[in-house]
Amino acid sequence: MSMSNQSQDIRGVLIQIAGARLLLPNATIAEVLSYADPEPIPGAPDWLLGRIRWRGWLLPMVAFARLGGNAEEQGGLGSKVLVLKALGGDPRFPYFALLTQGFPRLVTVARDALVAEDEQGELPPAVLQRVMLREDAALLPDLAQLEQLIKDALKQAA
Repeated sequence: MSMSNQSQDIRGVLIQIAGARLLLPNATIAEVLSYADPEPIPGAPDWLLGRIRWRGWLLPMVAFARLGGNAEEQGGLGSKVLVLKALGGDPRFPYFALLTQGFPRLVTVARDALVAEDEQGELPPAVLQRVMLREDAALLPDLAQLEQLIKDALKQAA
């Protein structure tokens, strides 16, 4: 009997955004919601779409594809909103929302199946690296940086 390497596997989700896919650990996702128009935030950058109400919180909603200015992204029919657990440990900022196209896809990420692309080139904001998961190209988001960008944008808009 060989010891299996399953302890190395991570449950992930592949998330379709305009022009790219994001790969996130499944544990960061609190809930998947149908899209509803957010309440706009005056003075916020265009990638910060507004706020949505969720379980008594007002969550900032991000269009990740707009962050790098590489894609126009609008919510609409078939869009979903992912509620993500913020990792920064700020009690006033426990969650934020991410606009996605369609339903996230659960994947098992084995250590040897995830390969960093050789050509990282210039990475978009809040992206740690470009990776290949088998035949899927994806971006690994830098959630800590994303949370900081959201906080800074909210401060400036206030």
